[in-house]
Amino acid sequence: MKDANEYLDKLLQELRRGTITISVLSQLSEPQYGYSLVTMLEEKGIHVEPGTLYPLLRRLEKQGLLESKWDTKETRPRKYYLLSETGKEVYELLIVEWQQIVESMSNVIDIKGGKKDGDD
Repeated sequence: MKDANEYLDKLLQELRRGTITISVLSQLSEPQYGYSLVTMLEEKGIHVEPGTLYPLLRRLEKQGLLESKWDTKETRPRKYYLLSETGKEVYELLIVEWQQIVESMSNVIDIKGGKKDGDD
């Protein structure tokens, strides 16, 4: 029989997966390269594995939400990512949706007391 931590780990992984895209988009109003994104997000409490981030960046670029440019001036060339115009619009829409989700979830669960509406 699994203990609660095994269930929690899997559920947290699913929950985080849904927030990584908006987290990444939030950091790309200025050009960033992959490792700088990992570091910035980590400093803000969002842990993203490079093996998760790089495929996500490529997918978002392919979808037209990001633009990229190689900087070959440094000894180690780096690919910098930036929100495209479409990416900016999508990010703004995601923020609105996120705020609605947070509000809805706050209505469903009582964060402070650990009880949901209807529990007595």
